[in-house]
Amino acid sequence: MTDKPISRYPVPEISELPNDIQGRILAVQEKAGFVPNVFLTLAHRPDEFRAFFAYHDALMERDSGLTKAEREMIVVATSNENGCQYCVVAHGAILRIRAKNPLIADQVAVNHRKADITARQGAMLDFALKVSKDAQSICDADFETLRGHDFTDEDIWDIAGISAFFGLSNRMANFLSMRPNDEFYTMGRDAG
Repeated sequence: MTDKPISRYPVPEISELPNDIQGRILAVQEKAGFVPNVFLTLAHRPDEFRAFFAYHDALMERDSGLTKAEREMIVVATSNENGCQYCVVAHGAILRIRAKNPLIADQVAVNHRKADITARQGAMLDFALKVSKDAQSICDADFETLRGHDFTDEDIWDIAGISAFFGLSNRMANFLSMRPNDEFYTMGRDAG
């Protein structure tokens, strides 16, 4: 446990926030048992908070050919590539829970090519990392590779959208020096 601040910027009191943001934060607190620091940190700018979470939800909660665990794999792999401790730790916890696998997040974060994932998921993460660090070189061959693993064009958009969105998220988290909640480190670690 640490007493270090969770952000370089002031963190508002929940009671001082607009009602819609208070409601969102309290709903997350009820579900998770704590308030993830990303909610408190981004609440510093309510309009941006709303836009950020609207786009997050559009990508991460929509019906898709990607499972929720696969979406979290994309977040963990690209966030590690971008050096974002907050997102690797927080989304690693979510990945462990969604995949029901206490090892998967660490494997994907460090080197997805050695992780216990399918060839399809490996191709997905190769493409997500290309979007994250070399988007200008994306070509038709990338689409053909993904289609060969039964990804639809809409699935490919989802992979790219998640990778790109979390590029923004990673950069903001690093800029803000956002600290992961201590609770994330142990979530989903019990194999039982």
